[in-house]
Amino acid sequence: MPIAHPIDFANIFELAPIGMCVSQNRRISACNQALAAMFGYTQDELLGQSFLVLYPSSDEFERTGARIVPIINATGSYSDERIMKRANQELFWCHVTGRSLHVNDVHAEGIWTFDDLSAKRKVSQELSTREREIAALLVDGQTSKMIARNLNLSPRTVEMHRAKLMKKLKATTSSELINKLLRIS
Repeated sequence: MPIAHPIDFANIFELAPIGMCVSQNRRISACNQALAAMFGYTQDELLGQSFLVLYPSSDEFERTGARIVPIINATGSYSDERIMKRANQELFWCHVTGRSLHVNDVHAEGIWTFDDLSAKRKVSQELSTREREIAALLVDGQTSKMIARNLNLSPRTVEMHRAKLMKKLKATTSSELINKLLRIS
């Protein structure tokens, strides 16, 4: 009978091919090499840092933090595709997935994964913070009304930003806009 070897979870975490971290109150308490490399930091530079350093703006950090809470409370986990920021200030698309380790306090402690999508999807540098945020939600399949509810905006404001996105990306239809945002077209 073969001898069972204990599973080395610390080594699995460190060598995972995807960025991973553990958070406490929206600060990075542990991260693997893949996460540090993806964002252009060393692991030591990220430990203890607020997730704010990984966001393009403090507004996006705050709004995402607020958006996460009801979704995790309702479903137990959170997932989206959003624009993040590397140490060199380069913006890139990232798929983020996570879950809270505390039922009553979503941000108290969590486990998060980050997958760099920059090889598949490029960021348009001319987009404003709000346009990037709305673009991320459009790519996620949300309607203008859903985006308005999520961001506490009026549907008309979302439509105004959507129209600006269409003009900037030279899209004539909503599906063309989504394709351009995904860089499929």
